[in-house]
Amino acid sequence: MGITSRMIPTEDASARKREIEEKLKQEQETLSFIRENLEKSDQLTKGMVSILSSFESRLMQLENSIIPVHKQTENLQRLQENVDKTLSCLDHVISYYHVAKDTDRIIREGPSGRLDEYLACIARIQKAVEYFQDNNPDSPELNTVKARFEKGKELLEAEFRSLLTRYSKPVPPILILDAISVDEDIELQEEVVLEHLPEAVLQDIICISGWLVEYGRNQDFMNVYFQIRSSQLDRSIKGLKEHFRKNSASSGILYSPAVQTKRKDTPTKKAPKRPVYIPGYDNDLRVKLHSEALNEKHGATAGKDDVLDIEIDSYIHCISAFVKLAQSEYALLTEIIPEHHQKKTFDSLIQEALDNLMLEGDNIVSAARRAIMRHDYSAVLTIFPILRHLKMNKSEFDSTLQGTAASTKNKLPTLITSMETIGAKALEEFADSIKNDPDKEYNMPKDGTVHELTSNAILFLQQLLDFHETAGAMLASQVLGDTYNIPLDPRETSSASSSTSDFNKRLLSSYICKVLGNLQLNLLSKSKVYEDSALSAIFLHNNYNYILKSLEKSELIQLVTVTQRKAESSYRELIKQQIDIYQRSWLKVLEHLTDKNMPIFQPGAKLKDKERQVIKDKFKGFNDGLEELCKIQKGWAIPDKEQRDYIRQSQRKIVSDAYRAFVQRCANISFTKNPEKYHKYRPEEVEEMIEKLFDTSA
Repeated sequence: MGITSRMIPTEDASARKREIEEKLKQEQETLSFIRENLEKSDQLTKGMVSILSSFESRLMQLENSIIPVHKQTENLQRLQENVDKTLSCLDHVISYYHVAKDTDRIIREGPSGRLDEYLACIARIQKAVEYFQDNNPDSPELNTVKARFEKGKELLEAEFRSLLTRYSKPVPPILILDAISVDEDIELQEEVVLEHLPEAVLQDIICISGWLVEYGRNQDFMNVYFQIRSSQLDRSIKGLKEHFRKNSASSGILYSPAVQTKRKDTPTKKAPKRPVYIPGYDNDLRVKLHSEALNEKHGATAGKDDVLDIEIDSYIHCISAFVKLAQSEYALLTEIIPEHHQKKTFDSLIQEALDNLMLEGDNIVSAARRAIMRHDYSAVLTIFPILRHLKMNKSEFDSTLQGTAASTKNKLPTLITSMETIGAKALEEFADSIKNDPDKEYNMPKDGTVHELTSNAILFLQQLLDFHETAGAMLASQVLGDTYNIPLDPRETSSASSSTSDFNKRLLSSYICKVLGNLQLNLLSKSKVYEDSALSAIFLHNNYNYILKSLEKSELIQLVTVTQRKAESSYRELIKQQIDIYQRSWLKVLEHLTDKNMPIFQPGAKLKDKERQVIKDKFKGFNDGLEELCKIQKGWAIPDKEQRDYIRQSQRKIVSDAYRAFVQRCANISFTKNPEKYHKYRPEEVEEMIEKLFDTSA
């Protein structure tokens, strides 16, 4: 075992040695391979360096040959370009000397029909002027092209005027009426566009305007523009007015823009004037005569009224037309006139038409003022529809005139103020005239019916009702609150212009109450003209009843109750009081039927002569009194059938009951041999006589 263990390590060492020798041999072979490759690589590197060195040498030779040639070619090209530019400049300069000749024919013939070609010629002339001014200011050519340029500019200005004059026409009245119409039944109504110039002509005018502003250095064309367009605007409005008058005169129908219509070339009929309303007299001939008398007194004949209505409606139309036309003129102007000149030009353009409208408005105010001086207060009602229309359109009016001079903007407010002032004055003087109307005996109705002062006052207030908002604002504008002792809210009294609608309503209500109060006082004074207190009571009854029924028939009662809640009951009380006073007129008849002085007797007993005479006197006194009253009161009038029947029935019952009782008491008394002489009337006959009271046809 010891031998074996010593042999094993020896064998391992031999194997290990052989292995190392084999690896060494392999490494030597690898090293030899690497050396061979390195030698090949060195050879290849040397060959590449040689090739590159040869290429570099050749490239340097090529560069040394090409660069001089390139520089020479570049110099030649530059020389060629300079020659070309010189020739071009010479041609360009020479062309300036031929501009006058080349453009002579086109300039002489003018721009009409070939504006683009004409402006191209003007541009050439303008460039020639600039060239000679910069390069040869002393040359005669400069004067030539300058003169040609000025001539061209003059012809452009002439063409601008010619196009405007030739194609600017007044807007047809029917088109204006369509433009200012409003159809409430159509929610999306297409707006009528007013085209003042054909599109092609408009584009030429815009082109000329632009050139004159940029190159012509001339603003004279703006004066030409506003003069021509101003004339057409004024002619359009006058044409509308004339068209309106002719249509109204020939057809008898009127337009009413204050009440917006569906289509203005399909006119609507004028609303009839509110008639004088006297309750119970609707079919009575005397009422018609009374109404005609009132109209004649105030000059309110049909023809005169129609002419006045035409003038009013025509003026209202013209106001609306002016706003619409001015807006369309401004839209047109913005396309033609430079922005910084637009407001001033527009201001000048609208002056003539606006001044004419304001003058016409002033004439209306003056006519109303003269009417007031004649105490014809109904004439002031002509101002109300105009004033209402002006105030309704004021915001649009102000918007249209935005940017114009202060004097222009103030024209409409000044007219409105004048109308409000004269209107408020008329209202005040009308109220005073009601109070101070003289008590003329010959002017009092003999039958105790409604006085014309009452019917006139109510008619005026009813017509005023149609413009209650305008009238209320009119009163508020004149700060008349103190006149009517209205309790004011501090928020409403800060200024007249800030008065609320409720305040205006209360102010108008107080004014109406003032007129009615003045009327009541005057009627009370007039009633004293009658010697018969019963007729005086009938007169007051009729007038109070007429006032109450008229208030109830219209919306006046709603306005009155704003400040006097018990007005209706107050009038009913007044009416009742007058009925009571009237009924007292029968006391002198009824007193004969009482037991006063009546003899005391036993049934079947013979009366003394004195006692018989007392009964005879009572019958005679009753008969005479009844006949006299019936004869007198038959000629009196109570127009209201309801009131007439009530008073008759009431009086019939009172008299009939008293008479029946008296007759019954005397039935078994032998006071005369001729009872039919004293007992003339049966109770039924007495009732029939009373039934005929207040019946002038009986």
